Amino acid sequence: MFKRILIANRGEIACRIIKTARRMGIATVAVCSEADRDALHVEMADEAVLIGPPPAAESYLVVEKIIDACKKTGAEAVHPGYGFLSEREAFPKALAAEGIVFIGPNPGAIAAMGDKIESKKAAAAARVSTVPGYLGEIASPEEAAQIADEIGYPVMIKASAGGGGKGMRIAYSHAEVAEGFARARSEAKSSFGDDRVFVEKFIVDPRHIEIQVLGDKHGNVIYLGERECSIQRRNQKVVEEAPSPLLDEATRRKMGEQAVALAKAVGYDSAGTVEFVAGQDKSFYFLEMNTRLQVEHPVTELVTGLDLVEQMIRVAAGEPLKIKQADVKLTGWAIESRIYAEDPYRGFLPSTGRLVTYRPPAEANADGVTVRNDTGVYEGGEISLFYDPMIAKLVTHAATREAAIDAQADALDAFAIRGIRHNIPFLSALMAHPRWRAGKLSTGFIAEEYPDGFHGQMVEGEGAHVLAAVAAAIDHVQGERRRRISGQMDGREVTRERQRAVMLGERAYSLDVARSNGAIAVRFADGDGKKGHTHLLQSHWKPGDPVWTGTVDGKTVHMQVGPFANGFELSWRGVQVKAYVYTESEAGYARLMPVKKAADTGKRLLCPMPGLVVSIAVKEGQEVKAGETLAVVEAMKMENVLRAERDATVKSIKAKPGDSLAVDAVIMEFA
Repeated sequence: MFKRILIANRGEIACRIIKTARRMGIATVAVCSEADRDALHVEMADEAVLIGPPPAAESYLVVEKIIDACKKTGAEAVHPGYGFLSEREAFPKALAAEGIVFIGPNPGAIAAMGDKIESKKAAAAARVSTVPGYLGEIASPEEAAQIADEIGYPVMIKASAGGGGKGMRIAYSHAEVAEGFARARSEAKSSFGDDRVFVEKFIVDPRHIEIQVLGDKHGNVIYLGERECSIQRRNQKVVEEAPSPLLDEATRRKMGEQAVALAKAVGYDSAGTVEFVAGQDKSFYFLEMNTRLQVEHPVTELVTGLDLVEQMIRVAAGEPLKIKQADVKLTGWAIESRIYAEDPYRGFLPSTGRLVTYRPPAEANADGVTVRNDTGVYEGGEISLFYDPMIAKLVTHAATREAAIDAQADALDAFAIRGIRHNIPFLSALMAHPRWRAGKLSTGFIAEEYPDGFHGQMVEGEGAHVLAAVAAAIDHVQGERRRRISGQMDGREVTRERQRAVMLGERAYSLDVARSNGAIAVRFADGDGKKGHTHLLQSHWKPGDPVWTGTVDGKTVHMQVGPFANGFELSWRGVQVKAYVYTESEAGYARLMPVKKAADTGKRLLCPMPGLVVSIAVKEGQEVKAGETLAVVEAMKMENVLRAERDATVKSIKAKPGDSLAVDAVIMEFA
C-alpha cells in the first residue's frame, strides 16, 4: 500500500480524500493556488505545495507542476478527485512516465470514455442503448443547425470533453442553435481546454439516472446500484439520491449489466459512472461515462456501506476487488443537497465573499438517521470567483425515502451561513415540495415548478404560526437577558408587558407571551381560527446563536435567526421572512410608517454577480430590442448572457472585456 499520496484537487473533494487516506494510515500532500493558501484542504493535509496563481489554467491544470510537487514530497500516487485533470488521458500517462501511480482508470479507458463522442461509439459497439445524434466533430454553427434540423428538436449541444453542466446548451429551434453552439464551445474551451461539441436528440421529460461501477486491474467489474440526479438547474445537478424512486429491480439489473458490459469493453479499472437518460416509462439510453469519482458519490457510499475512495486507492495499488456482485446490497435511502454560493432570489446568480458565519449541522449517526457534511470551507474563509461555487454537500440517510427527506429538511434548517448568498432556502423549500416528495421527477423539474424563478415559500397556515411563536419566544428570551444585565436580579418581581404584536410581511398576530414551567407559552389572541390557542416552546437558544433549535408543541424545529432593529430575519422550511416584534403601542406607530421604495435601475445594465466581462455585444448609440444579447459575464466557470429587458438605445458603456466587476456594477446605461 502507498505511504504517501498527493491530491491534485481542492475544496471539499480534497478534504474528503484526505479523510479516507488518514483512516488508512496514508500520509497526504495537498496542492494549492495562491488563492487557496489558507484553504481547509491545505490545513488538513500532512504537507502542502504552492503551485501557482489563482486561475486553474495556471495552477491546478498544469501537469508539470503536479509532477514536480510529487517529486518534492515523495508522493507515490496521485488522486485527481473530480474536474481539473481527472479525465485527461495525458495526465496518467505523464505520471506513469515518472513512476507515479494514478489513482483512477488507465489512460486507454479515459481515452475511450472521457471523450463523449468516442464513448457513444464504444457504447453502441457494446450493445448499450444510445440516444440518436451526430457523433462527429462539428465545425460551425451552420453545420450544427443543419444537423439539428435533421435530428429534430429539441437537441442538446454538448462539449465532447465536458462535465458538471459546463459547455452544454439545449436548443428548441433552428434560431437557438447558433448561440447555443457558440456558448457551449466557449465554456468548453475555458473549462476543459477543448472546444469540440456534438449534437444529440434531447429526450423530453427525461430523468437522469446513473450507475456506479467499480473495476480492478484483474478484470473484475461490478455495479453498485444507481443514483437519481434529475433535480438539475442549467444542466448542473442540485439534489441527488440513491436509489432512484423510478426503478424497479429488473430495470436496475438491466441498467447495471449494460454499465458493466461497457466498462469491461474498455478495460475499466477504477470507480466510474455510466450515466443514462431515462424516460418515465423506464426506457433508458446511454448518455456518457465519467471516468472519475462523481460529486454525488456519498449517496452510494451510504446505501452500500462502501468507501469508494478507499476502493480506488486499493485498486490503484493492485489489489483485487474483495466484493462480488452478489455482495452488493442497497440498504435504506440517501439524499444529497449541494450547497452552492448563489442567490436563489436573483436567478441563482453566483455569490462570492467571506463566510462570516459557517455553522453546518453536526454530523451524526443515531436513531437510524445519518447526517454527513462533505465540505472544504470554514468560518472566516472566502468563496472565490475563480472556482466552482459549491460550499458543501449535505447528505442524509435513513430507512425510507420519506425519512431521509425529513432528515435532510431538518439538517438544512440547521445549516447557518452568512456573509454570502446561498441556496439553502431553495433546497429547504424543495424538500417540502409535493412533487419531489412523490418522486415524480424530471430534469425539467426546477424550470417547470419555478418558471418565474424562486421567490421563497409563502408565509401561511400553521407554518406562519410557528414562525410568529418562535419570534415571540426569541424576543422574550432577549428581554429576560436585558433585565438581568440591567441589575434586575432573578427572584425580584419585574412588571413586563406580556402582549406582543408580531408582523410577518403584511400579516400581524396579537400574542400573549410568558414563562410556563420552564417553557415559553405563546397564546394567539386572534387570527386564522387560532384565537386562544397556546403553543409551548422549549429551547436552549441564547442571543447570538444563528440557529434556534428547540421544540414547538413537542415537535423539533431548527430555524435560522438573524437579528435586526425591532425583529429577526427568520428562515425555516424555505420561508425567509422578517418578523417584527412590537409591544401593542409600538405596533400602532409602526403601521403609520411610510414604505421605502426601491430605486429605479431600469435605465442601467448592472452586473448581477461578481464576475469577469467576457464580451460586450453592442456599441454606444446602438438600438437594441428586448431579448437581444448585451454582454456576457463569466463567474465561477459559467458564462452568463445578459439580455435587454426592453427596447432601448445604448447611451454609454462603462465596462470592457477583461474587466472584473463587483455585483451591481454598471455595465452600460440606456437613453
